[in-house]
Amino acid sequence: MTDKIVLLVSPGEHGRFEIREQSVSEPGEGQILIHHQAIGTNFLDVYHRKGIYPLPTYPAVIGAEAAGVVEAVGSGVSDFRAGDRVAYAGPPVGAYASLRIIETKRVVKLSDSISMKTAASSLLKAMTAHMLLEKTFMVKAGDVVLVHAAAGGLGSILTRGAKARGAVVIGTVGSEEKAVLARAAGANHLIVGRDADLVSEVKALTEGNGVDVVYDGIGGDVLLKSIHSVRPFGVVVTIGQAAGPIPPVAVENLRPGKFLAHPSIMAWCADVGRHRETAIAALRDIEAGIVSQVDSKYRLDEVAAAHVRMESGRSSGSILLMP
Repeated sequence: MTDKIVLLVSPGEHGRFEIREQSVSEPGEGQILIHHQAIGTNFLDVYHRKGIYPLPTYPAVIGAEAAGVVEAVGSGVSDFRAGDRVAYAGPPVGAYASLRIIETKRVVKLSDSISMKTAASSLLKAMTAHMLLEKTFMVKAGDVVLVHAAAGGLGSILTRGAKARGAVVIGTVGSEEKAVLARAAGANHLIVGRDADLVSEVKALTEGNGVDVVYDGIGGDVLLKSIHSVRPFGVVVTIGQAAGPIPPVAVENLRPGKFLAHPSIMAWCADVGRHRETAIAALRDIEAGIVSQVDSKYRLDEVAAAHVRMESGRSSGSILLMP
């Protein structure tokens, strides 16, 4: 059996991808072969492509989530059979392909109520949101939460998840068009425009107190603004750098008693037990409608264009690769 696979030849810009055909062997003990129906993309993929998070060897296959149908099972596998609808998210990377052999301990079955596109666009993000809302800072009713890029794939799930827990959500978006999507996700208040005075607007919305927690996937010089937007003894969670590297932040900016966290869903899910617990919780949230909308779809051989779209700042929701 042959499959189409996307190889990252070496770290760099969008042109470092090559599309090839590769022979796929039978799955080994404890493994299954999945025919992908939809592959999710995430900013994690951009960090891998650029070498911000370097991979051990190159060429490499990146991608951390996908959904599909089981084609074959290896020896010792009793929980899966050919024809099962499945999905996975988290380590190890290797989703940018039409077929993949993977260990069953990293795979979950999909109920008929969850489409392949929804699973591929939402599973890793829902797992990340569960880690952020339950483990990094336990969001509860009455908390005030600031979510950057609230119309994006992760931002919209964080918004929906925080609202489901009874929180008040302040979202940031880059345009009025994205504001419509963030409101649909449940944001109570929106700060619109990249040049908005974030700190002043947050203070005005919170009677000068600041928010309880900030989820910042923007990075760049926004992180310092996030720190100044949180209340004393609140938490700032940095989860990405879509706007570029984060300049050094003096520890004095954390006074009086602000906490800075930098969690990683891939590190969190390196433990198989935590991975399964988080994936099952994420599937419950997805079945409850806490999902990311699909912004656009690309063929595997259009992977470079998908990454351009992801980095453009124009997308709202998730971008899928369709084998």
